[in-house]
Amino acid sequence: MKVKNVDGVMLKKAFIGAAQYLDANKEEINALNVFPVPDGDTGTNMSLTMKSAVKQILNLNEYNAGKVAMAASNGSLMGARGNSGVILSQLLRGFANGLEDKENIDTVDLANALKLASDTAYKAVMKPTEGTILTVARGCAEYALKIASEEDDVINFLYKIIEYGNYVLNKTPEMLPVLKQAGVVDAGGKGLMCALTGAYNAITTGEEIELEFIESSIKRPVHISRDIETADIKYGYCTEFIINTYYKDYEQFREELAKFGDSLLVVGGEGFIKVHIHTNNPGMVLEKALELGELNDIKIDNMRYQHSHLIVDEEQVNQVDSKKTKVANKKYGIIAVSVGEGINAVFKDLNVDYIIPGGQTMNPSTEDLLKAIEEVEAENIIILPNNGNIILAAEQAKDLSNKNVYVLPTKSIPEGVSALIAFNPETDIDRNLKNMKEAISYVKTAQVTYAVRDTEINGVEIKKDDIIGITGDEILAIGNDVEEVALELLEKMVDDESSLITIFYGNGLEEEDALKLSTKLEKKFEDFDIEVLFGGQPLYYYIFSIE
Repeated sequence: MKVKNVDGVMLKKAFIGAAQYLDANKEEINALNVFPVPDGDTGTNMSLTMKSAVKQILNLNEYNAGKVAMAASNGSLMGARGNSGVILSQLLRGFANGLEDKENIDTVDLANALKLASDTAYKAVMKPTEGTILTVARGCAEYALKIASEEDDVINFLYKIIEYGNYVLNKTPEMLPVLKQAGVVDAGGKGLMCALTGAYNAITTGEEIELEFIESSIKRPVHISRDIETADIKYGYCTEFIINTYYKDYEQFREELAKFGDSLLVVGGEGFIKVHIHTNNPGMVLEKALELGELNDIKIDNMRYQHSHLIVDEEQVNQVDSKKTKVANKKYGIIAVSVGEGINAVFKDLNVDYIIPGGQTMNPSTEDLLKAIEEVEAENIIILPNNGNIILAAEQAKDLSNKNVYVLPTKSIPEGVSALIAFNPETDIDRNLKNMKEAISYVKTAQVTYAVRDTEINGVEIKKDDIIGITGDEILAIGNDVEEVALELLEKMVDDESSLITIFYGNGLEEEDALKLSTKLEKKFEDFDIEVLFGGQPLYYYIFSIE
């Protein structure tokens, strides 16, 4: 079969195939995590991001190649999770911009779009690292440009790109020593090649792809009956939709919609505007939006009914009260990503306005972060990601919002807590950000968890199920006993400038376990203050804050 041009229908099928193949191989990609800790989620994040792209494509009423690519870009932008998901969304954004509004595309068009995809992703990362998904994307793009003029068959063209992309992927361990030590290729690069392979398979087999996998990640709602007063709800319909438009005056459009309700969020991307509003007249809002372009992904919920029959995700039943649905307009609002009942309570005590459930293995999406921003009514909003894999999504949400949003790049729960202790609601934003960043620099984070696979790091062999003590990207202690590993880890972490150790103990441990550890630490570090707190975090026996 020879294919010289790809139309929108075929491109749609390619995207669905990419999402399906990513979903089928996500656990293999997760297992490529360099650190053998139970939070390898690159495959999961890329799969969820691609599923979000496909859901947006399925909402299209008509298909041409350019519109399909733009829908994928828009969906991935909102659904991006983790660093790998954000980079994937940027690749799709550049790819869509490269295709513009083309009805059909040939190999030259595809090559140019792949090059713009790579360029866009590189620009989105402050300090690009070679040997990652970026390198694989660039390799594919450069090779595509090289062969596009001589290869006009799209099928052969894609096959050759995939073959070369896998060649680049297999060389990533030579570019990043940490990959070579762990004996793995880059997980993000592997995810990208799975997406390209899935796209290729979909357009060559001719078989229809079942879409059940798209909904496989959606949690079934649990209905909780509560007697909640609904008389105070001024605007009864939560209305959300996307406008396919290149209209750029978002501020003017926002002002026009403001008269119809409150809780208004208007964010724009390449070729779309996403709207969220609470209103009593959803029809009038939709009519106003139709003046700008076609609508899709329309969702209208009766909030009075929802408040009487509260619906939450199965995993969030115990977290219903962890969020404040609204806060009064004030100088500062703080959003924190957190996991664990006890850690949530600590953040509440430190006056966090909105807690987003998430962390290791459950990174919130850009849209989750945007919804939190929308809920917090404050002059200045500070986001604490508390995980290095959430910072890019937080930055992306900030860029999409019209509010004054600041992302403090906290990479752990202890960093988030220290930043909040340094926060002063009476101080101006610049001084607060400076003080909070300084506080982060004074705290060290240590964690005790278990190994999920055999590996070798820095010449040290690690076996599956070993207890390991880590800080940042270093494994400092290995053993079979949680307490012994914790003691060894802290001995290596504590220095002459340290004076306080805070212990957050997680699910699977009892308070007496943590108190026993605390007693031993008090004997070992006589002049230290030792604090024990219930964290309730999964996967990690202990999280330590050392100051």
